[in-house]
Amino acid sequence: MNAMKSENYMKKYRLWIWGVSVVIPIVVAILFTIRIPNVAPLSFLPPIYATINGITAILLIVAYFAIKRKNIVLHEQLMKTAIGLSLIFLVMYVTYHMTSDPTPYGGEGFIKYVYYFILISHILLSIGIIPMVLITYVRALSNLFFEHKKIARYTFPIWLYIAVTGVIVYLMIAPYYA
Repeated sequence: MNAMKSENYMKKYRLWIWGVSVVIPIVVAILFTIRIPNVAPLSFLPPIYATINGITAILLIVAYFAIKRKNIVLHEQLMKTAIGLSLIFLVMYVTYHMTSDPTPYGGEGFIKYVYYFILISHILLSIGIIPMVLITYVRALSNLFFEHKKIARYTFPIWLYIAVTGVIVYLMIAPYYA
């Protein structure tokens, strides 16, 4: 792709991408400090948003194989759906935590360290994936497919890790929900 088109893309979307990438984690962190008064814990949400994570992981894998088979339309539809599901997940996750106290992990010994490693890596990567997904998506929308492919090779495995570990974290902590 020509350098001028790539530079125009960067100027047009850079502020938006980085603004959203900074604002989302800050807003989520702020909302985690807020409890909605007189609302019972929405304890039905964790299995739903864990399922959304699982579906997202499957969509990412199917989208990967779709693009390998040059099925661009299917790839695009699957990726848009994965982004939409990630947004739905985030809303449900924050809503749940605005109505519920944190659930302490009850496992002991080595498994406790495994749980916290998975949880911490999941959280940190979920913050870092925001600009990666946005850059990858905007490059595709801008028909900058060479640049899209360059970042997608990193975005895909990190996003897949986040989706899969979201399910694992849920399965590990589910026995300890009140």
